[in-house]
Amino acid sequence: MNAGAFAVNLAATTGAASAVLLAAFAVGVRTGRHRGVDVAWGLAFTAVAWTGYALSAGHGDPGRRLLVTVLVTVWGLRLSAHIGWRSRGHGEDPRYDRLLAKAPAGRRDAYALRTVYLLQAAIVWFVSLPVQAAQYLTVPLGPLAFAAVGLWLAGMVFETVGDWQLARFRTDPANRGKVMDRGLWAWTRHPNYFGDACVWWGLFLLAAAEPIGWAFVLTPVLMTYLLAFGSGRPLLERQLSTTKPGWDAYVARTSSFLPRPPRR
Repeated sequence: MNAGAFAVNLAATTGAASAVLLAAFAVGVRTGRHRGVDVAWGLAFTAVAWTGYALSAGHGDPGRRLLVTVLVTVWGLRLSAHIGWRSRGHGEDPRYDRLLAKAPAGRRDAYALRTVYLLQAAIVWFVSLPVQAAQYLTVPLGPLAFAAVGLWLAGMVFETVGDWQLARFRTDPANRGKVMDRGLWAWTRHPNYFGDACVWWGLFLLAAAEPIGWAFVLTPVLMTYLLAFGSGRPLLERQLSTTKPGWDAYVARTSSFLPRPPRR
């Protein structure tokens, strides 16, 4: 890995992630709703990946550069499109209402910029470090790359199928107010979050082909922590526990994160 070129890349990708999140902030201020930051999440990763792809030309293996960039793009654009479609016509996300209720009087937007947008830009940059590192590795694709793609694909299946099953469940008026406990949702309460974690562990494996890549192992660890114990599962479940009858019974029989057969 060319350390000097990689350092320049790190600075450029900081700017790319920040630009996407600042654009989302401008939209949020204009509309008065900051839930659009969730749409910007996947777009920011995509922007970072393509910035790294452009700057790594002549420094990394062409096949690895293209593969990791395409995988991030497919994941990021699908996620952004899904969240954008799901949130159309809705007001502010209750999570952001609760968070921004802590803002000083008259400082709601400034508080949102600091605690939501800039924080997420920093997380995007940090979590994407294995992607950026993989783009600068000179080793050709090998068996580990097949394992990486397999893990990424498994994650995409859990994310995509889980989101599709939930969307179909919600379109049926007979399910209004009920807990989704079918399909993948019978095996884990959060198939989309579990899939997300698999995606990022798969992307990490593309950087692990050289010893330097293992320096970034904390990034998929952080992503998994956020999904399972941080801003993902706990916040969502706190909301669902007060709005969904039968939630406690669902929790008792269904794994919180890792898929397994439901308890009797």
